[in-house]
Amino acid sequence: MSDGRSVSAEPHGLEPETVWNVQLPEIRVGARAVEELGCQLRSLGVVEGDRGLVVTDRTLVGLGHADRVTDAIEDGGFDVDIYDDCAREPSVADVTACLSFVREEGDGGYDFYVGLGGGSCMDTAKATRAVVANGGSPLDYVAEPTGAGEDLTESGPPLVLLPTTAGTGSEISPVAILSVEEKEIKEGISSNSVRADAAVLDPTLTTSLPPDVTARTAMDALGHAMEGYTTHAFDDLLRPTDPADRPVYAGRTGFTELFSERAIELLSGNVRAAVNNGDDLSARTGLLKGALYGAIAGLTAGASLCHAMAYPVGNRYHTYHGETIAVLTPASTLGYNAASDPERFAALADLLGANTDGLGTRAAADRAREAFLQLQQDLGVLPSGLHDLAGVTEDDIGWLAEQTVDTQQRLLRCNPRPVTAADVASVFRDALHNWG
Repeated sequence: MSDGRSVSAEPHGLEPETVWNVQLPEIRVGARAVEELGCQLRSLGVVEGDRGLVVTDRTLVGLGHADRVTDAIEDGGFDVDIYDDCAREPSVADVTACLSFVREEGDGGYDFYVGLGGGSCMDTAKATRAVVANGGSPLDYVAEPTGAGEDLTESGPPLVLLPTTAGTGSEISPVAILSVEEKEIKEGISSNSVRADAAVLDPTLTTSLPPDVTARTAMDALGHAMEGYTTHAFDDLLRPTDPADRPVYAGRTGFTELFSERAIELLSGNVRAAVNNGDDLSARTGLLKGALYGAIAGLTAGASLCHAMAYPVGNRYHTYHGETIAVLTPASTLGYNAASDPERFAALADLLGANTDGLGTRAAADRAREAFLQLQQDLGVLPSGLHDLAGVTEDDIGWLAEQTVDTQQRLLRCNPRPVTAADVASVFRDALHNWG
């Protein structure tokens, strides 16, 4: 921005926020929970003979996970089709392809939807269900100026999401992230009408994840938890004139802090074991619960600078989202933002298992970054910085910083410390090399 003004601070009104609320799907957690899918659908009003669609990808079909889901649905007395053409990091065109399938094969729609997979499959299912219910195309519901900025007024028929990774939080979030390829940006369809009606977290669906995928999805979940723990308090924000205008990322509360704290402990305490032994069901369960708690915290309170920076990187270099979060977190959440509240970041260091005995508050806060970097190095499967991740160099930083401040206002408003384009460029520079 030419005037250098903070992009994360809105002009202050006269009345601070006094109300917070939480909206979550029905959540079922535990080994073999997938077998109860028929019961869960009935509880959502699906009746015998109804026809649904499972939205997934070919890898999960090949692993047999899709068969487990369709068997449970059919055992419940329902009919089901499969759409298995979901893409990694789905674009508007990818969701449009799924919409075409629904409108052609599903006679304009289905009686229920099930999303099975990582965040890409779940976001495709969420966006498809919402657009079918409200009509039109995905860009109609993306915020201006990229899209038309229309409001979603209908949620559509029941949607159940089953994550096969422990990381994205898409199973409970009110946002579906899509790339707009012609503009090299990522945007979200953000509305409580996008949120699923139910989520099934079954750790037996995650044991087939290889070590690198396990690590990077856990880093995304840790990002949610830490960003939610350190974002603005809800009463630092402004109270909307109309409660319907309250943003879906509404600031941290005592409720979200509890989930952040437990998420950080579960994720940092189980990821090493899960990466080194994928069949460790106890560790897999810990990661899945940690990812859920992190999503409740971060995707209610709000993701911030790190996630805002990650979207331009992912869109330009087609990097995996979790790896991108991993390389940006030390410089952004645990570096630049630590000055916003050293006491809170010192507490975060303790949650990550750092030894802060005898240290002053500011020095203890810096230990959070050190502990996180040590965790990444222990996993042995993550890139050491943006340069290692995607060959990013100093020459790329200006464009990435401008894209961040120009396209990610939704997230930057949640950041606990004001940022300008120059600040973002400095953080990108810091993230080029985290170690080595």
